[in-house]
Amino acid sequence: MATAFAQRERDRRRLDDLEIVTSGTDPAEAVHDGVVAWIVDVGFDLSDRTPRAVEEATLAGCDYVATVGCSTPTLFDRVDARDWALADPDDADPDRVREIGDTVEERVVASFDEIEADRP
Repeated sequence: MATAFAQRERDRRRLDDLEIVTSGTDPAEAVHDGVVAWIVDVGFDLSDRTPRAVEEATLAGCDYVATVGCSTPTLFDRVDARDWALADPDDADPDRVREIGDTVEERVVASFDEIEADRP
């Protein structure tokens, strides 16, 4: 979810030089069915996406890191990292998936507001 919203914000704001890296510290085998179903209504198709693992070296090379419930505390002193501490949408009912997704979207937009404000 976060990646889809981040890619949309990057495109809307014409921040073409901004690279988005998406991965997880303990990725699921697939994007959760409830997320795939909900996010279609928001305008994204995640059915072909596969979660993948991230290396700490990759995270250390980022300017900003957002985690969604699996904080990476060793990076917090070297990277602008924020743990959003969101519930896992796996097996959540559709209303809960929507709530989580709405929160993700709000936080992505707010993060892009900050990123844009920090740019010259």
